[in-house]
Amino acid sequence: MTFPILMLLAVVQGIAEFLPISSSGHLIVLGNWLAGKGEALPDLADVNIVLHLGTLGSIVVFYWQRCWKLLTDDRRVIWFMFIGTLPAVVVGLPLKLMFEHLLESPLVAGCLFPVTGIILLLTLRLPKGVVDYRRMTWRDALFVGCCQAVAILPGLSRSGTTIAAGLYRGLDRSSAATFSFLLAIPAILGAGVLEGIDLIKDKHTLAVPVNELLIAAGVSFVIGLGSIWLLNRWLQSGRIQIFAWYCIGLGVVVVSWCLLRAST
Repeated sequence: MTFPILMLLAVVQGIAEFLPISSSGHLIVLGNWLAGKGEALPDLADVNIVLHLGTLGSIVVFYWQRCWKLLTDDRRVIWFMFIGTLPAVVVGLPLKLMFEHLLESPLVAGCLFPVTGIILLLTLRLPKGVVDYRRMTWRDALFVGCCQAVAILPGLSRSGTTIAAGLYRGLDRSSAATFSFLLAIPAILGAGVLEGIDLIKDKHTLAVPVNELLIAAGVSFVIGLGSIWLLNRWLQSGRIQIFAWYCIGLGVVVVSWCLLRAST
């Protein structure tokens, strides 16, 4: 893998992991587009782990005070995070193991990008929530977690669906974003563990040098920090429709590209 492509993947991961536009969908489409250009990507187990660690660091740094409170005053929220993670384990993990071909399909991603856009547009019609995430119920956490489990499908944004779910359950905008990102911590760790297991089983060799991986992690970390800040700002100002129309337009482009490629 060339260094510019690695940097491109790091930037895409940092942006799309947190903005409601589906990082998995973007990386799948990008990988297939590069393959069509004769630049097929190698097995990216090590790259995925490193980039996920970079974006995980973004959450911990941006929400460090709230993460610290999980160990002191807000230990109740850990219970909500556990409940919210269960659906991803019960539903998402078997889906990944049995239908991996669907999770790597650019056509599936293209079809689901507009669904993400529609979900985001629907959030604009919801009444303004007032519930703090520390005062939510276990039913709220489970509902958000079920939405996160469904978002394992490429093209469905994890952050978009979980924030929309939180708003639907009456959380205020800041709390919906906070719980979404706190819930991402076990999700991203879990994804990294799965990639690590695959790496060990396949006796995978590094696709790129260690120093380039560290640079990529730093890029995804910095870009991720900016993405979290940007999403929080746009969410508070009610400008989430920017991402909605982007996803809808991208879905049309990707589906058209897939159908055109299949017909030639």
